[in-house]
Amino acid sequence: MRQEHDFIGIKTIPPDAYWGVHTARAVENFPITGQTVAHMPALIRAFAFVKKAAAQANLQLGAINETQANAIAKACDDLIAGQLHEQFVTDVIQGGAGTSTNMNANEVIANRALEHLGLPKGTYDVIHPNDHVNASQSTNDSYPTAVKLATYAGIQKLLIALAELRSAFEAKAGEFAHILKIGRTQLQDAVPMTLGQEFSAFAAMIADDEKRLRESAYLMTEVNMGGTAIGTGINAPVGYAGAVTKALAEISGVPVVKAGDLIAATGDTGAFADISGILKRVAVKLSKISNDLRLLSSGPQAGVADIKLPARQAGSSIMPGKVNPVIPEVMNQVCFEVIGNDAAITMAVEAGQLQLNAFEPLMAWALHKSLSHLSSACKTLQVNCVEGIVANEALLDSRIAESVTLVTALNPLIGYEKAAKIAKTAIANGKQIAVVAEELGIMSRAEMNKLLVADKLTRAGALTAA
Repeated sequence: MRQEHDFIGIKTIPPDAYWGVHTARAVENFPITGQTVAHMPALIRAFAFVKKAAAQANLQLGAINETQANAIAKACDDLIAGQLHEQFVTDVIQGGAGTSTNMNANEVIANRALEHLGLPKGTYDVIHPNDHVNASQSTNDSYPTAVKLATYAGIQKLLIALAELRSAFEAKAGEFAHILKIGRTQLQDAVPMTLGQEFSAFAAMIADDEKRLRESAYLMTEVNMGGTAIGTGINAPVGYAGAVTKALAEISGVPVVKAGDLIAATGDTGAFADISGILKRVAVKLSKISNDLRLLSSGPQAGVADIKLPARQAGSSIMPGKVNPVIPEVMNQVCFEVIGNDAAITMAVEAGQLQLNAFEPLMAWALHKSLSHLSSACKTLQVNCVEGIVANEALLDSRIAESVTLVTALNPLIGYEKAAKIAKTAIANGKQIAVVAEELGIMSRAEMNKLLVADKLTRAGALTAA
C-alpha cells in the first residue's frame, strides 16, 4: 500500500493502482451508475491524445523537461493502444464538470510514466499529476476537448454503420425493382408502386441523415485547449494554445482548430446539443423505417405480409411457431433511448452557468451511449434483418390483380368518370377490375393486363403513352 495526500487529507492507495488520491475520493463520492469511465474507451484514448499534445507543447515552451515529456508521451501511447483502461475507475456521472475523470487520467498517466522511468508509483516529485501531466491545462479545457475527440470518433463509426445499412437497403431495392405492390397512405390502400421503390426510399432517408451527420461533425473540431480555467489562458505560457492545438491535430488525426473565443468556447456547450439533435433525427428516421418493416411483415396470415423477415428466434413462450420482428424492435428501443438522451443533453447544455457548464459528464455519457448503441443497432438491423428479407411475391401479385385502386392510374387514359364506374362495380361484385372493365366495354382484359406492369404503373406519365 502507498500513502497519498491532497489538501483534504491522506488516503491509502492499493499498490497495484495507477490512480491516486483524487480518483479514490471520486470513487467514494460518486457511486451513481455502476458504469466507470473504463466503459468509454474512446474517451480514454481522447484524453491520451490531449495529454500527449499538452506534453509536446509544454516541452516546446519550457514548462516541463524532455525526460518528463517523453515519459508522459509513452504513457499516453499505452492508453491509446488500449492498455490500463481498467484503471479508469471513476463513475461516468460525477460532480465537478469532469474533474474526477481528468484527475483519473492525470494520475494514471503520471504513474505509468514513472514506471517507464523505472521509478515506483507515487514518486510525484519527478512526474506529478497536476504539475506535469496537467501542466498548462484545466479540466475546463482538457475535458470538453477530450469529449469532442471521442464524439468525433463515434460519429465516424456511426457513419460507417449507416452507410452499410443503406447499402443493404439499396441492394434489396434492386432485387425488388420488378415487384409491384399496393402503396398505402394512412394505412389504407393507395396507388401502385414497386417494392423496390419502397426500399429505395428507406435508403434515401438514411443517405440524407448521413449527409447531415457528416456536415455536423465539424462542430467537434473546434476546441478550447489553452483556455485553462475560464478561457483567459491563465497559467499557460504565451503561444501554448496554438502549439497544443497544432500538436493535437497531428497526434489524433482529427482536424481540430482553436476556438475563436476561448471564453465563449469554455462556457458554451451548444455544439453537443447540436450533435445530439442530429442523432435524434437519425433515431427518428431509423425508428420509422423499423416500424414500416414490422408493419410490412405483420402476419404471416392475418397481417399485411408484403415481406418476410428472417426468423431469428422463437417468438413466444406459449404460442408454438410464432416468430416476432425482434430486430426492428431492438432498433426501435435504441432509437427511443437516443431521443431520451437528447432531452437529457438539452437540459444539461441549458443548465450551464456563467463561464462553465458543470454538467458535461452527463453529455459525454449520453453522447457515448447514443453513438455506440446506434452503431450496433444499425449493424444488427443490416445483418440480422435487411439482408435476409424476401418478398411475398405471390400475395403481392394477387393483391395487384384484385385491387380497385389501380383505376386511379387509368384516369389519364379513360377519364375519371369511367374509372370511378369500374371501381364502384368491382367493389360491388367483387370482380377484378380487368374483368369489370371488359364487361362494361371500356377496356379489354388483354389491354388492361398490358398496363399492369411496374414500368407503366410507377412512373409519371407512363400510361399516357401506352
